[in-house]
Amino acid sequence: MKEENNVLKLINEEGKEVTCDVLFTFDSEENNKSYIVYTDNTTDETGSTKVYASIYDKSGQNSNLMPIETEEEWNLIENILSSIQEKVDAEENEDS
Repeated sequence: MKEENNVLKLINEEGKEVTCDVLFTFDSEENNKSYIVYTDNTTDETGSTKVYASIYDKSGQNSNLMPIETEEEWNLIENILSSIQEKVDAEENEDS
């Protein structure tokens, strides 16, 4: 993993470099982990942008992204994503 200016470069399963946009990072005080949420700007079959999340080492000592393994962690990330989407939707409605 290499992160520069909100761009994340990853190596996929085929060994190819993929450039992703970092949407946000956050720290959880509950479990003392740092999370990164990002997208490769591809879409799924419904047209929604694919978004990914991983655990990362904020200190930089380990450059590998680690998988999120618990339902509690996924719920935390989904709640944050929902909150952000609600704010974006509200701002868009204000602008209309």
